[in-house]
Amino acid sequence: MSIKNVVDFSTANTQAERYHLPPEKVMKGNPEQVLHNHYASPCGQLNAGMWESDVGQWDVNFTEHEYCEILQGVSVLRDREGNAKTLRAGDRFVIPAGFKGTWEVLEPCRKMYVAFEQKV
Repeated sequence: MSIKNVVDFSTANTQAERYHLPPEKVMKGNPEQVLHNHYASPCGQLNAGMWESDVGQWDVNFTEHEYCEILQGVSVLRDREGNAKTLRAGDRFVIPAGFKGTWEVLEPCRKMYVAFEQKV
């Protein structure tokens, strides 16, 4: 293993994955999402990169622990009980595995993420 294996997000040339969520998950809009997964560990449990989304709202069910840093935009994360947290540029947080609720993008959003999928 050498310095050549270090992944620099600012120079990563990762292919963009553009997609729309399945209609049954979407509550508002039809947001296009873009994923740049700059790093995937050999074991498949750790991923890191950049994510973007247009305005919309959808159901979420996190099976992974995810660290997020909002770089642009405004979103609202809601749990099943209706409690909400507004997320803005500069916010840093972890969503634990098992979280269920909704993610709503109010202004086009971009975030950096590091996700760990815990094997059961």
